[in-house]
Amino acid sequence: MKYIIAIPIFFFIWNNQLLCQDEPYERKLYTTKHMGDTSAPEIDGDINDEVWDMIEWDSSFIQRRPNEGDPASQATKFKILFDNNFIYVAFRCYDKEPEKIVSRLTRRDRFDGDWVLVSFDSYCDKQTSFSFIVNAAGVKSDEYLSLDGARSDENWDPIWYTDAQVDDKGWTAEMKIPLGQLRFDPSNKQHWGLQVQRKIFREEERVVWQPIALDASGWVSKFGELSGLDGLQPKRQVEIQPFVVAGLERDEKIEGNPFQTGKDAQLNAGLDAKIALTNSLMLDLTINPDFGQVEADPSAIALDGFQIFFDERRPFFIENSNIFDYRISNPESGNAFGSDNVFYSRRIGRSPSGYPSVGSNEFFEMPRNTTILGAAKLSGKTKDGWSLGVLETVTQAEYANIVSPDGDRRELVEPLTNYFVGRAVRDFNDRNSSIGGIFTSTHRKLEENLDFLHKNALTGGLDFRHQWNDRVWTLSGNVITSHVNGSKNSIQQTQTGLRHLFNREDAEHLEVDTSTTSLTGTGGHIKLSRIGNGNYMFEGGVTWRSPSLELNDVGFQRISDDVRHFLWASRVWNEPFSIFRNFRVNYNHWYVTNFAGELNSVAWNFNFNAHLQNNYWMGAGVNLTPIFYDYSALRGGPRFRRMPAWGPFIWFNGDNRKKLVAFGNVAADISKDEALNYIYAGGGLTYRPNDALELRLGANYSGGINTMQYVTTEKVNGTDKYV
Repeated sequence: MKYIIAIPIFFFIWNNQLLCQDEPYERKLYTTKHMGDTSAPEIDGDINDEVWDMIEWDSSFIQRRPNEGDPASQATKFKILFDNNFIYVAFRCYDKEPEKIVSRLTRRDRFDGDWVLVSFDSYCDKQTSFSFIVNAAGVKSDEYLSLDGARSDENWDPIWYTDAQVDDKGWTAEMKIPLGQLRFDPSNKQHWGLQVQRKIFREEERVVWQPIALDASGWVSKFGELSGLDGLQPKRQVEIQPFVVAGLERDEKIEGNPFQTGKDAQLNAGLDAKIALTNSLMLDLTINPDFGQVEADPSAIALDGFQIFFDERRPFFIENSNIFDYRISNPESGNAFGSDNVFYSRRIGRSPSGYPSVGSNEFFEMPRNTTILGAAKLSGKTKDGWSLGVLETVTQAEYANIVSPDGDRRELVEPLTNYFVGRAVRDFNDRNSSIGGIFTSTHRKLEENLDFLHKNALTGGLDFRHQWNDRVWTLSGNVITSHVNGSKNSIQQTQTGLRHLFNREDAEHLEVDTSTTSLTGTGGHIKLSRIGNGNYMFEGGVTWRSPSLELNDVGFQRISDDVRHFLWASRVWNEPFSIFRNFRVNYNHWYVTNFAGELNSVAWNFNFNAHLQNNYWMGAGVNLTPIFYDYSALRGGPRFRRMPAWGPFIWFNGDNRKKLVAFGNVAADISKDEALNYIYAGGGLTYRPNDALELRLGANYSGGINTMQYVTTEKVNGTDKYV
């Protein structure tokens, strides 16, 4: 079948902005000192310790927001010292009206109120940085940046110490950061990347030590330099944390049910360990880990039958998680299933896959999650530019306990399973280029009642990234292949499952093979982007997933049999004008086919978002979908053509500096012939009577009509009919 994929090419020519321009700011240098035998400062926020007199203040800060390059409205200065175990940072944040400093008590990683931040590119790779933040109330935040600042991980929670004080001159803060929490090359000459920032909350003003243009093509790569760390030696970090957890649950007693006696006592024990093999490579170990203190996932129901993606929150898997992150595609335009990933750590320790076969007069109890018997992870980045990650995990076989008049028994609901992930990436060309690969495997010890699971699953991938013209232009891509095998039943269920639907009536290029015991597929993407060094940006490319691609044994995959072209283009106004602090307009489009070349979807999106001078935020846009064929709507029936539709939306958020803040949004979907009409409206108020209390009240309404919903499939004269 012939088909054409039209790929528009946009050329933006505005004052030669497509050409690489010189950096508008010079690279700054801060030289620190070793404290020698001088006593370390007490970390209480008071910067009057004698040791701070060893070095001069640096106070060269300028605005980044709202007026790039303007002098800061309030003076700021900092000092950095170090000894054999820690790096110490002191801040003096002057304020002409100290009574207006906002000192909010919040949860960790909220970035609320007045705050200061220091970031270290200790790898010196111009890609990653470790950031430490404290606000005027002494609340700490931290984040790990990768991909030159394009990706942040706020789940990274290192051990460090900080405090702050407000006085009649403004406020002060101190930080004590263990060298064991940083990663660096243990050579005699250390030249780290350095950035220091301050947020003046009431003015919505951000000032920086190292100026970086708002249209810069990167973040970490533009940092200033921290020198004077000569003789710095890495610390042999060893952390061992055994634990014992006891629990007692009480609930309603059900007569006759041996598993509902009204109380349930539990006892659990295990061990976590972290060992620095070198300062660049970390070995994490865990035996029967306790994830009881991990924040619970939000409640969600998958009404469309597809699985829901949840972020990883377990500490063992968060360490160097960026190394294992291997997304198939994650374009700026979205709508390309950016959560699809070769490795999805939430598969490990998941809820059991099976369910016991029980009669009406039988009772059963089964575990909520699969126990991780043990796991080991080696990860880090070497001075030669190698990012390495190896993960090995074994989860135990889980059984449901069944009580029956004919005798008690156990039934396997999750098999003994081994998971392996190996990842390697090599930076070169002055860190402007990289090439890497990944390999994953899943092996299960199956029994007959679980033959719907794959016995083995293997995935391999290669990826590359190349940047030029001072990282303004980027060409990147990857290709992956998957191979699963198991019983005929497991492969047939994979072929006919909602992600594949080889049994679709009109899918002439697909056929269910009931005799095969394996399945092999491919996927990947290639994209070209231009980001920074001007007011115009774009990104375009193609991503694909073959019909037989299957990643969900230890990865995450939403769809298959999909080829989509995407394009995003944006115009930004970074300088304040009229009622705006900054303004952005975006254009997106998608063109989607299957592997037979049949057109599945054409869609456009236009939107804008703005930061107003009164510190309100707002945005609006419209989605246009003139063509959309839904291949899963009829659960194996033919592709279902949805009516052409459009969907306007608008949102706003009030000034977060105020005690009372309003927020709201309205969205709608409107289709031809009223086949699908839907509206959503929501909003609320946030009230902060003081810096330690936040109250939020919200309400929303949703409603509509959908005359084209799948109900069931019935046989009429031997032919399937879809209701």
